[in-house]
Amino acid sequence: MPMVGALLISLRLGIGAPVYEVRDFGARGDGANYETAAIQKALDACGQTGGTVHFSPGTYLSKPLQMRTKTTLRLALGAVLLASPVQADYLKGGGDWLKARKEAFTPFLSGHDLQDVVLEGPGIIDGQGSFWWAEAEIARRKVSGYTLPRPNLIELSRVKNLCVRDITLQNSPKFHLVPSECEGVVVSNVMILAPEHAANTDAIDPSSCRQVLITHCTIDVGDDNVAIKAGGRRAGPAFACEDIRVADCTFLHGHGVSIGSETSGGVRNVVVTHCTFENTENGLRIKSQQGRGGLVENIRYEHITMKNVDPAITFTGYYQNNSARDAAGSRSAVAEATADAPRQTGGTPMYRDIYISDLTATCPRSAGLITGLPECCVSNVVLKYVTISSGTGFSIANGRGIHLHHVSVQPLTGAAYVLNNTTADGLPANLN
Repeated sequence: MPMVGALLISLRLGIGAPVYEVRDFGARGDGANYETAAIQKALDACGQTGGTVHFSPGTYLSKPLQMRTKTTLRLALGAVLLASPVQADYLKGGGDWLKARKEAFTPFLSGHDLQDVVLEGPGIIDGQGSFWWAEAEIARRKVSGYTLPRPNLIELSRVKNLCVRDITLQNSPKFHLVPSECEGVVVSNVMILAPEHAANTDAIDPSSCRQVLITHCTIDVGDDNVAIKAGGRRAGPAFACEDIRVADCTFLHGHGVSIGSETSGGVRNVVVTHCTFENTENGLRIKSQQGRGGLVENIRYEHITMKNVDPAITFTGYYQNNSARDAAGSRSAVAEATADAPRQTGGTPMYRDIYISDLTATCPRSAGLITGLPECCVSNVVLKYVTISSGTGFSIANGRGIHLHHVSVQPLTGAAYVLNNTTADGLPANLN
């Protein structure tokens, strides 16, 4: 997976490149006055020459900002870039934010059609999400699974060579880091934090990106720790998301590592390895549904440790905004996945060639589920050296070529496996 270009960005920019100190442009770092104009002037100047925009220790309150090309944004130890808490500052056309569509919002930090962009610490970017989360939770309780539109903390699109490293991102109003249609992305040694119950606070959401490395990150948030998305096809490669590696990361609260729910553009060549999950809702998940699905293939999960995760594995073509902890929702999805279920066309989820090895998990409720569609089964899934202790067993519906080697599912109650319209080998003798 060629990541060298992104890893060498800072070296290229650091040799003889100018440093633009935001205080030289009028920023004070007092945390009380808006520094937007001064910071943007520094970013604009840096974009003309390439170099580094530097934040000395202090708290810099700002409205939304635009990144520039060939620019490193560096927050020193003790420096905090603090997002405005005023919702109107993020609305492009004004109005009531509670009635606005998602397109109406500007991210706190954004950029488009750039190259060689670095965001680095050890300082902090703080989105002050507490000013947004209460209304989002009220909306979600009224309509299960509803995402109240809000701005993302960082959204960078069509960037070639993006590096985010050694920095803390926290308290985003919605998603924290969203690279979109980027190529050559490295996210390294990043801490991403939000309260466990902060609605829709995904940590890292690569959307239609290629050549992505996420490594040595610690993530504790209220939604997906990582969500790989391919929401639509675009000109060029057959797969919108391709060559993505998540390695040596620790996931605390959150919804695990997901592919989906948008997969219509296609996802392939994803590796998740040497990662630890603790107290997450979901572990490894591929999620989509009719109208939003596409081909997901060649996915590898290796050397995974999970503690208090519910469930360990979820691959479903019936994702309908149901939580993994919603046992009734999970059961209904499996019950509907019968050979006689009505068939639909368009945007069909298709999952194949998935390899899981060396996984150990404790799951208070369910071990997991694999649920394909009757017209498009989940196919060629290998589980090898997998041990799961759980409240209930593993459900597999509409599966073809499910291969289990040295797999132990140990439920407190019920059968270890529940099969429906599935062909599998390596199951206990009484299930063959």
